Amino acid sequence: MNLQDMIVHRDNSSRTVDKYLMAYEGRVIAVRRHPAVLLVPVSAVVAGLIVCGAVSAVTGAAWIWWLWLIAIAYLVWKVIAWSLEFFLVTEHRVMVISGVFNRNVVMMPLTKLTDIALNRSMLGRMLGYGEFRTESAGQKQWLQSINFMPYPEQLYLEISSVIFGTTDASPD
Repeated sequence: MNLQDMIVHRDNSSRTVDKYLMAYEGRVIAVRRHPAVLLVPVSAVVAGLIVCGAVSAVTGAAWIWWLWLIAIAYLVWKVIAWSLEFFLVTEHRVMVISGVFNRNVVMMPLTKLTDIALNRSMLGRMLGYGEFRTESAGQKQWLQSINFMPYPEQLYLEISSVIFGTTDASPD
């Protein structure tokens, strides 16, 4: 298992995902979002550490560290939420499963999905994530934008082959 597989775990046996599948469905893709989604909470903890350390050193106020604990609690909450959120593609539908206490399952049938686009920012290209933008046939688009997707090119090709089918173009 390489480093990227350890960071972004492809879920192969999670009851979190399986309980939302129909009896006849099988998972084609099940991934968590890229850990870059945690950059803001990690930055808040680091910035809070620097600010609280400076304020504590200048004023001697020990109570300021309670504010840093709030930033740590925010980071822990975001890590838990990230670990429970999955992007799932089956032979019949695309789903995003999220939420810690209240579970949210957003689903779109593959038959309604008309187009999928891959967008990658410069930071996304450096860190290895991208954003999928979907279009559907005449429905409200709950899955219009799915950001922080790991392995974006590979996932894009896999999703495209599920949506639009694959044909063997070889003459054999």
